[in-house]
Amino acid sequence: MDDKLFNELQTGINEMVAIEKGEIQPAPEQVHRHPVPDVKILRQRFGMKQQEFAEAMGASVDLVRSWEQKRRIPSGVALKMLRLLELNPALIHALKTA
Repeated sequence: MDDKLFNELQTGINEMVAIEKGEIQPAPEQVHRHPVPDVKILRQRFGMKQQEFAEAMGASVDLVRSWEQKRRIPSGVALKMLRLLELNPALIHALKTA
């Protein structure tokens, strides 16, 4: 790795740590917030048990339970899929048959 890239990465890491510690505030345009769907309400809207919903999502029942109890926050593909299900509930039928 060249020195320039290493220094850029180190600067980024130091900035991230400072933000986490509350020492600096990022510019508003650099902050991205994604609403987290209420998984329990979403699942109940579909009339599904946790096991059924977990199978449709390709997740474990324990993970779905953790999302519902707010012990874990969905992220990545799971968060995107939950958002899509909120916006287009008919997608649940495709997930159940996939």
